Amino acid sequence: MKKWFSNIGPATLVTAAFIGPGTVTVCTLAGVKFGYTLLWAMLLSIIACVVLQEMAARLGVITQNGLSAVLKSQFENKFVRSILIIIIISAIFIGNAAYEAGNISGGVLGLSTIFKDPTITLGGLSFNYLSLIIGVIAFCLLYIGNYKVLERSLIVLVLFMSLAFIVTAIVTKPDLSLIAKGFVPDFSSEKLIMIIGLVGTTVVPYNLFLHASLVKEKWHSPKELPFAQKDTVIAVVLGGIMSMAIIVSGAAIQNIEINSAGDLAKSLEPVFGSAAKYVLSTGLFAAGITSAITAPLAAAYVVKGCLGWQGDMRSMKFRLVWMFILFLGVVFSSLGIKSITIIQFAQVANGLLLPIIAGFLLWVMNRKRILGIYTNSLFQNIVGFLILLAMIFLGFRSIWKVIINL
Repeated sequence: MKKWFSNIGPATLVTAAFIGPGTVTVCTLAGVKFGYTLLWAMLLSIIACVVLQEMAARLGVITQNGLSAVLKSQFENKFVRSILIIIIISAIFIGNAAYEAGNISGGVLGLSTIFKDPTITLGGLSFNYLSLIIGVIAFCLLYIGNYKVLERSLIVLVLFMSLAFIVTAIVTKPDLSLIAKGFVPDFSSEKLIMIIGLVGTTVVPYNLFLHASLVKEKWHSPKELPFAQKDTVIAVVLGGIMSMAIIVSGAAIQNIEINSAGDLAKSLEPVFGSAAKYVLSTGLFAAGITSAITAPLAAAYVVKGCLGWQGDMRSMKFRLVWMFILFLGVVFSSLGIKSITIIQFAQVANGLLLPIIAGFLLWVMNRKRILGIYTNSLFQNIVGFLILLAMIFLGFRSIWKVIINL
């Protein structure tokens, strides 16, 4: 058991990244609006996530390089390489800065159930001190710069988060026969946008960069690849179970207007008692703080790989990147600034980046010069290609959604 636990970790950070307040909110709305009928969409999202994250992990273990460094090395033309680097850094760096505010706000939403009225006013300016508390916790864990400390901290938080969401789902006493029917695919037009939302909140482009960079912190030999693969399957499937538990919890709410996960936490109180509200709120806090840690970390790894920086997590350049992302998140969250333009840019950039990165990943995973005998099998290529087609559709749909809302 001790040996088993010693070989899990990097993929847990991926789960910590994609189970954020955004995922909690999307899954909540899926349950409230469509009951258990979209559980199949979450299952497909998890399969797609496992396939792509396994490729990223395999690339990191075999090459001992992050995805951005491998990508940069494959383009000899300086102009093309520069354009690619600009696109990646813009999408990941600015996108993560925009979403970091949402991560911190989600953690604040969870804590606000316990701490009433967490705002203070200084000189006519309202300030939410819980945002600062979450920012300080994230800062301390990142500043230590010790991968093992960070890994173990997030494993504890993810396990705590899992327990919170799964217990909440059990408390709702769901109908098991209806849950089973929820795994039958249904592509009704009114459910299409929600299906896209579930996929988009699970398969996240910056997680591919983060995972490839993290595995080489823990494993250094092709012989250790099976550990990375098992880690990926276990952690991502656990994340999928959490997401499904949130959908199940949302399905228990009837005739109540739900706009966020915070509304779900409040709505559970009159139906299932105050305990359910507190359990879900602590889960939401864990979701917020884990994503608040991993988003700046991913941005720092991407910039480091793209620009060819040397050094580890304690290097000043690396720290300055995640500090800047974290700082913006705390400011936007604590002051209630709604950075609509930045978030819209992030949606467009990520919509463009996801199919590009998925396509590059498929391409590079078939290059024997890089991976040797560890290239994709025919089955992996077929599944990967189908996922890529879905990613292209998702990308165009997210971009179109932003355009029509301008």
